[in-house]
Amino acid sequence: MGHEMNRRSFIGTLAGGLQAASVAAEAQPARKVWRIGFLNIGFREGTGSDVRLAAFVQGLRELGYVEGRNLMLEIRYAEGRTERFRALAVELAGLNVDVLVATSTPGALAAKQATTTIPIVMAAVGEPVEVGLVASLAHPGGNVTGLSLIAPQLAAKRLDLLKQAVPKLSRVTVLWNSANQGMRARFDQTQGGAHLLGVAIHSVTVQGPDDFDPLFGAMTRDRPDSLLVLADTVTIANRQRTIEFAARNRVPAIYEIRAFVDDGGLMSYGIDMSDHYRRAALYVDKILKGARPADLPVEQPTKFELIINLKTARALGLTIPPSLLQRADQVIE
Repeated sequence: MGHEMNRRSFIGTLAGGLQAASVAAEAQPARKVWRIGFLNIGFREGTGSDVRLAAFVQGLRELGYVEGRNLMLEIRYAEGRTERFRALAVELAGLNVDVLVATSTPGALAAKQATTTIPIVMAAVGEPVEVGLVASLAHPGGNVTGLSLIAPQLAAKRLDLLKQAVPKLSRVTVLWNSANQGMRARFDQTQGGAHLLGVAIHSVTVQGPDDFDPLFGAMTRDRPDSLLVLADTVTIANRQRTIEFAARNRVPAIYEIRAFVDDGGLMSYGIDMSDHYRRAALYVDKILKGARPADLPVEQPTKFELIINLKTARALGLTIPPSLLQRADQVIE
């Protein structure tokens, strides 16, 4: 009898406990799924093939944000056309994302025009103070913060590295997008670096994909001694055409980011963009945990990389000095 009562008592207690657990489970709020907008400069290639997006997603994963669990990514692609940013930014703002990540200066400016309330994390932006994205690097003051590309010493360093690879270098043609407000300062810094090194600068500009063929046609007739390409939405999206022009005309070229060298360019010196976009995830995390963009200082780059493509050097008939190869973070054979 006592044994039967104990069994009933146990079953009753178990049933009561399960009921209480069920009520508690119903009372708990569903897991928050954060919606992040990502305004991408490139093409719809898939997360794995886009190193910028892949690095950002990896950074989020390391911080505990996983797609399909507690994260929804809304990605929009400018496909190398800066004029597309405005409509895409408006679309993302209309989705009321929790944070809007905007790449490049035109992308960040479009995001800021689209919303004054949604927090914006900028990445790969040239001069955020000068173009009016933030009040200052230390105190952004509005709904925009993130990472800038400001590193004035890089301009002279690139020209110095190119001169080490091409000792007789005296004139460098600089290819850049004059429609991008953030690029003017980078070009001015390059001019300053050229003056210090005693190198003449010749400026050639593009503003969209349709400008490359006529430009390269003219440059084939008046072949440049060397080439420096400043990286932005338009020049990155059309990098294959630039690399092919340099190869076809045997023009030694240096680029700002390694994507050009991975695709066959000679050499690059610049910011480690994978690290840059991983760090953008840190800003997103801080904002989701309650920080205000106005109070988060804009970060300047500290991690740089030199990449050299030896296969391309041989095709150009260049002998890269051993001292330069030893300094490279990666040599592509």
